[in-house]
Amino acid sequence: MELDIQCEEMSPSRWAELLSTMKSCKTIRLDDCNLSSSNCEDLSSIINTNPSLTELKLNNNELGDAGIEFLCKGLLMPSCSLQKLWLQNCNLTSASCETLRSVLSTQPSLIELHVGDNKLGTAGVKVLCQGMMNPNCKLQKLQLEYCELTADIVEPLNAALQSKPTLKELSLSNNTLGDTAVKQLCRGLVEASCNLELLHLENCGITSDSCRDISAVLGNKSSLIDLSVGDNKIGDSGLALLCQGLMHPNCNIQKLWVWDCDLTSASCKDLSRLISTKETLTEISLIDNNLRDSGMEMLCQALRHPKSKLQELWIRECGLTTACCKAVSSALSVNKHLKVLHMGENKLGDAGVELMREGLLHPNCNIQSLWLGNCDLTAACCATLATIMVTKQCLTELDLSYNPLEDEGIRKICEALRNPSCNVQQLILYDIFWSSEVDDELRALEESKPEVKIIS
Repeated sequence: MELDIQCEEMSPSRWAELLSTMKSCKTIRLDDCNLSSSNCEDLSSIINTNPSLTELKLNNNELGDAGIEFLCKGLLMPSCSLQKLWLQNCNLTSASCETLRSVLSTQPSLIELHVGDNKLGTAGVKVLCQGMMNPNCKLQKLQLEYCELTADIVEPLNAALQSKPTLKELSLSNNTLGDTAVKQLCRGLVEASCNLELLHLENCGITSDSCRDISAVLGNKSSLIDLSVGDNKIGDSGLALLCQGLMHPNCNIQKLWVWDCDLTSASCKDLSRLISTKETLTEISLIDNNLRDSGMEMLCQALRHPKSKLQELWIRECGLTTACCKAVSSALSVNKHLKVLHMGENKLGDAGVELMREGLLHPNCNIQSLWLGNCDLTAACCATLATIMVTKQCLTELDLSYNPLEDEGIRKICEALRNPSCNVQQLILYDIFWSSEVDDELRALEESKPEVKIIS
């Protein structure tokens, strides 16, 4: 049994009602429910008396250190079987870390701990690392985003990594680590016996200086399949260094996020080589890099390569125009694997949609999710979009937000949605102005086709 409630104010009567339900739940999710430390006392009792409970998610609640102290009383009981604990943005400080250290040291069932967006600080996480080093700790996933960590955390973290072969996922994004600390962390990861699968270092103050060390991790850890270094100013030179590790025969990367990394079209030569030869790579995010049409054309050439297995390409806000759309169309007509294409916030225009039409309608194209928000589209291209919606039965998600489609365009899209051949289940239309009459039509359409969700 699963209890999943979000954004609900808990009255005493409602809480009492839920407590009886929780006694038999395997999963409890109560994000944004205005919970406090007093609720944690009740939850502690549930943890202690419900051995089937394996996941507890309490993100975005003002639990505070007092709440965690109550919660951990239940977590420390022998009857506790909890495996996943989410406490993101719960107003915790370093004071909570001593209590959580005890849980890590004594509770081998706990394999996931998410404590991001709390002011734990370096001192607090050092205490958590002590708990990780206990032989009883079997932690597999540790999320420490926005925890106000500094470079001083790396030494204790490396010591914990050395003793924890079970660890598979480590997220340190949005902490001011800097190049020196990241280099030290990477050397620790290369030496550690852990089989890391996910490493997230977004917005950590990384430059190209760290990329050779990250590249060494990629070449040494064949287990690493998910790397995110987005929002770091690594530049084209840093990307070139990363690609050395990414192209290593030992590297089995599947997901690569290098969004907002100061990349230009110069990086696309290396990226194209990666896309066309690394068959494990299925998802890449290049959002907010100045790749321009010349860079996109190189990427499209790679997508046409028989060895490309890319399924998701995020290329939003990359300085693209109508000029690259013919190349995109050509790639879509050849690549059978690409399912998600995010091209929003590029000046593609109506002419760009017309150029992509042939590729999108090609039998080889298997696009499921197409994002064209804020692409300077008007009602003039909506007949083409409607044809694509009706013809491509694999298409289930379409984003047309922030485009001046007006009543004429929205009506054409609605007509396509009504067609029995259209399988679009989610239509995203943020910040588009239409009349009250069209609004009534959209609401009627949702009622007649409840499987369709229109988000506006």
